[in-house]
Amino acid sequence: MSQRPSSVTFWQTVGTRFLPFADAASENLPLARILRLALFQVSVGIAAVLLNGTLNRVMIVELETPTWIVALMIAIPLLIAPFRALIGYRSDTHKSVLGWRRVPYIWFGTLGQFGGLAMMPFTLILLTRPDTFALGLGAGCLAFLLTGAGMHVTQTAGLALATDLAPENKRPSVVALLYVMLLAGMMVAALAIGNLLLDFTATRLIQVIQGAAALTLMLNIIALWKQEPRNTAIIASNKPNPKFGDMWRTFTARPNTKRLLLAIGFGAMAFAMQDALLEPYGGEVLGLSVGTTTSLTGAWALGALIAFGLCAKRLPAGSDPLRLAGAGIVVGITAFLMTLFAAPIGSASLLFAGAAAIGFGTGLFSVGTMIAAMGLAKGGSAGMALGAWGAVQASCAGLGIALGGIIRDGVTQIAMADVMGSTLADRATGYGTVYVLEIALLLVTLVVLGPVVGLIKNTEEEAPIGMGLREFPT
Repeated sequence: MSQRPSSVTFWQTVGTRFLPFADAASENLPLARILRLALFQVSVGIAAVLLNGTLNRVMIVELETPTWIVALMIAIPLLIAPFRALIGYRSDTHKSVLGWRRVPYIWFGTLGQFGGLAMMPFTLILLTRPDTFALGLGAGCLAFLLTGAGMHVTQTAGLALATDLAPENKRPSVVALLYVMLLAGMMVAALAIGNLLLDFTATRLIQVIQGAAALTLMLNIIALWKQEPRNTAIIASNKPNPKFGDMWRTFTARPNTKRLLLAIGFGAMAFAMQDALLEPYGGEVLGLSVGTTTSLTGAWALGALIAFGLCAKRLPAGSDPLRLAGAGIVVGITAFLMTLFAAPIGSASLLFAGAAAIGFGTGLFSVGTMIAAMGLAKGGSAGMALGAWGAVQASCAGLGIALGGIIRDGVTQIAMADVMGSTLADRATGYGTVYVLEIALLLVTLVVLGPVVGLIKNTEEEAPIGMGLREFPT
């Protein structure tokens, strides 16, 4: 008579079949506990969908807020990203009388997410009135800053906690599974918010945002409950840290480092210029509803998830990460062409396919360049490589988002004034100009990246290139 399998074995078997990297489970860290911890990634995904998807479309189309203002507000959270290395360092060395290193940072990050989302509806109300527009703009920037900073702090400390809890041989798979949950959370959030806003009203939007704030608090409390053990011995460590300046000079002195960082910057800017425009493009040019355009973010997340799975399969098999990044650039060029032609054809299906392809190309490029950057790490400088990649990627992405909004507004104003002729006197002209510029930037990225393809190898022979923790784009 066969023995009845335990619940842990059951969930581990189910997860291994249906979840990528579900082999991350171990005796001390079962799959159920990992998935509970991953709820903080779901909360980050919900906030990302609201900030980069729903709210920017509503502010531009329904509230008629200038696109350049919305783009700048959306870019504000990205300015916090370069400080993630510092956040991680601070959580590593944090001294608490309770014996926690990660919990305080995750908790205050959660409060930032909750506070930013909770005040967001009131800023939208202020933006609708001319006499309170300036106050609403300032409050909106603060709300976006709080939410974005909370996302980065929560995610950085949460991933660090995951590595603390996981056995060393399981850490890469644990962090990879957490990232899969982030993308899955974005897809589910996009679909749920889209359905809730099919019959759009201002009151319904306020309810959705405040509901997301409350859900964020609940998810992160559940994720954090009894996860980090109290250990005063770790916190009491006085191990000296190397100087930042010395590590940076050593890292940038390596061959091909500056060219790779330049390519990362161009590519990040190219892929990010449309971040604040995709949903308004669908709403303003193709006449799609708020709920339908929110689903575009879900399509983007699905594409990114597929790209991540492909990288996880190909990189351990020995594929060159920069060749994957180059493939992502080519896919991105095709994706922006699809998005560009969706307007004259009037095809919402082509726009959704383009959004998924943008996510796929972004995923390949991000993972490939991150793996290559980690290949430059030497003598324990993996953290420096991670910080350099994150700083360049986030800064250029933020700049790209801001420029995309400014260019779209400027070109649209010129086109609607009939300066370019009657053929181009359309609101789609501004969006199309941005997509064309993104294609041009991706071509420049290919030129910059080409000479270093195949030249950057992993220096750690005992740790082959793969989807490990240090190589992971967080």
